[in-house]
Amino acid sequence: MRGTHGTLETCHPPITVPAWMVMMTGKNSGALGIYGFRHRRGFSYKEGYIVNSSHVEEPTVWDILGRRGLKSRVIGLPPSYPPRAINGNLVTCMITPGPEKEFTFPLSLKDEVRSVVGDYVFDVTLSVEDRDSMKKRLFEMMEKRFKLARYLAWEKNWNLFILHEIGFDRLHHAFWKFFDPDHPKYVKGNRYEGIAEEYYALFDEVMGELLEAAGQDAHVLLLSDHGSKAMRGAFCINQWLEKEGFLKLVRPPAKVTEFEKADVDWTQTRAWGWGGYYARIFLNIKGREPSGIVPPSEVPQIESELRTRISQIRDPDGRPMRNTVFEPNDLYGVARGDKPDLMVYLDDLNWKSAGSVGHNSVYLSGNDTGQDDSVHSMQGLFLYHNPKGHWSRQVTRMHAEDIAPTILNLFGVPIPDDMRGRAAKLS
Repeated sequence: MRGTHGTLETCHPPITVPAWMVMMTGKNSGALGIYGFRHRRGFSYKEGYIVNSSHVEEPTVWDILGRRGLKSRVIGLPPSYPPRAINGNLVTCMITPGPEKEFTFPLSLKDEVRSVVGDYVFDVTLSVEDRDSMKKRLFEMMEKRFKLARYLAWEKNWNLFILHEIGFDRLHHAFWKFFDPDHPKYVKGNRYEGIAEEYYALFDEVMGELLEAAGQDAHVLLLSDHGSKAMRGAFCINQWLEKEGFLKLVRPPAKVTEFEKADVDWTQTRAWGWGGYYARIFLNIKGREPSGIVPPSEVPQIESELRTRISQIRDPDGRPMRNTVFEPNDLYGVARGDKPDLMVYLDDLNWKSAGSVGHNSVYLSGNDTGQDDSVHSMQGLFLYHNPKGHWSRQVTRMHAEDIAPTILNLFGVPIPDDMRGRAAKLS
């Protein structure tokens, strides 16, 4: 297939939520006020919430096209639960609690989904104990998702068709060490060594069937929200902050403990962190947090001190880690919503951040909150096929924010002035 391809630079942070909304709105994460799946609630020490569709306040490409009478079919793009009205059809994403909830727009579409695929699968649970069942469920999820997509592509009139498959992400996180020889835990000849080839072969098959249903005149965009690579380990951010004198525990926990359940002395704590694919650090600011002790005038000094010390962190073998620290307002221009005070990428994202405490070391060989074999990278992929095109070319410097204006440009729709991205030259 001829067309256009290239590396797609994802957003900061490189997380599924907010990355897809950055692509679908042409706005950065700061403008959206979305910094991951889970957010701190206001200035609480221990309360959080999961981002959902109600937190997306900027218009998406299907909103903009819908105002011009163009119809869209959107399946599984996060965050789309709870379902919101669009000019067309929508099936919600992996944050949907379950099939007993309303997960379609219009609501009547739910009966059609069940008639086509039976019990719809939104996501799979990562399971160390029963990988065979997880593998079966992973493949079943893709087959059902694409069966539904073929039905909607064939039976409904549409101008824009969007399908998101979360299975790639789950495959990578659950099985990366089995198929990547560069993973530190890879064992040659293991029983899951060929699982990636199997999964991508299934994708090639069902994608081909979907393209047939879409028709020969369809323009095709294939995108990833971020890249993936082997996880080298997890760095215990709160234990490190305690060691460096920024955080104080009333007493050391007797066993590994989630930070939310730890006994923290907030009267002597200046900073604490969250785990994840990047570390979020919050300052305990006087007048902002319930027991804040950091005077606002000292915030720049403490942030500077944290930057310096984080840059000096070394890995377990004594090698310098390539750590990057961002202040949201500096990174985004304007950062809305429940943002962290600092965002930290550990060793070019090769290491996760572990928020729990009570470990014997600040270095963990694996994840602290369950099975995980991979981390995210800033480089995803971009593929475009024009059915009338006879060229093959590569694009450079394609960014997540460019996707929305590029889609609008394909429809000949004016690009809103407040979109940060630019339409890519595809031919």
